[in-house]
Amino acid sequence: MKAWQEEDIQSLLTASSEKELFARLSEAARDLGFEYCAYGMKVALPLSNPRVTMFNNYPEAWQKRYQEMGYLAIDPTVRRAARSAGPVLWSECMPASTLEFWEDAHAHGLKVGLALPMRDHQGLSSLLTLSRSKDEITRSELAARRAQMYWLTEVAHLGMTQWLASKLMPEIDVRLSDREAEVLRWTGDGKTSNDVADILGISERTVNFHINNAMLKLGASNKTAAVLRAAVLGLL
Repeated sequence: MKAWQEEDIQSLLTASSEKELFARLSEAARDLGFEYCAYGMKVALPLSNPRVTMFNNYPEAWQKRYQEMGYLAIDPTVRRAARSAGPVLWSECMPASTLEFWEDAHAHGLKVGLALPMRDHQGLSSLLTLSRSKDEITRSELAARRAQMYWLTEVAHLGMTQWLASKLMPEIDVRLSDREAEVLRWTGDGKTSNDVADILGISERTVNFHINNAMLKLGASNKTAAVLRAAVLGLL
């Protein structure tokens, strides 16, 4: 591991706030040859309106334009990265339908970049975007920097999770008992309380007791929602 990587690991993981962490992340991005950096973290709950937190050091004019135009909803790199496990080059996300978006980005100095997604078992997903105003990303550069980019993505996700997870998703601190999780797993398989009682050799009343406890912990209004939330949070 190169010295700068070791230093950046300590720098990122010892940051005193999410803002300081992003500032250090931006420095690491510059070490990789990118003048701009953006970082977003999204939690899966509530499903109807996932919570998102974003940081970036883009030109202020572009930040304002991006927000005014509601570009987050149509940003092709964000949409592609949501379905990808690897790096997404901007040059691969330029269909005709997004021409206006890209022309706008280029006019604000954002011409070359890539997005690096990360997901975990807690229902948290993040996206690290590295960009610059010139010099295309070549295959040789990507190959040479790939390991460092993945490393930076993973460490950034770990660091940001420490600061943002409990703020964005209070449910992340939920702990189910072994029996509560077991009952929810069977419920998720379509079994009724009576079915689960027969399978586990306990009373139906006991099954419902554990389901109700799990619902209360998860803030769910019914057992279907409890199963879904527990699954998203990686509790099953």
